[in-house]
Amino acid sequence: MLTIGKLGNAAGVKVPTIRYYEQIGLLPEPERSAGNQRLYGKSALERLAFIRHSRELGFPLEAIRDLLSLSDRPDQSCAAADIIAKDQLAAVDARIARLTALKAELERMIAQCAQGTIADCRIIKVLGDHSHCSQDHRISEAVE
Repeated sequence: MLTIGKLGNAAGVKVPTIRYYEQIGLLPEPERSAGNQRLYGKSALERLAFIRHSRELGFPLEAIRDLLSLSDRPDQSCAAADIIAKDQLAAVDARIARLTALKAELERMIAQCAQGTIADCRIIKVLGDHSHCSQDHRISEAVE
């Protein structure tokens, strides 16, 4: 059995993150020692590693919750997991497209800079007025 600190070290996750995952139901309530210390077994470590890796791949918490629910029923079809992963891939592709547009706009701003004074600085002008941009590259609220 692992204490919360040892579980965190083993999974590469901070203790407050473990507590948060317990609070929102991604990790089950752990056993407690006689001194009321949290104690975790191998299954908690495996589940926490699954969550951490999913987060590293950018999956939102609700998708992770769904994937964990699916993993708890290993005899069913993996079609639902495929859909979740495809949705995440689409989100990554959309983010890459937005970042590519941002990169192009920043490169354009820098290339147009005349290295003069701030009064004539193209970077300051573009940042102050979106209409000077070559394309719409605004990041929506859905992207974090």
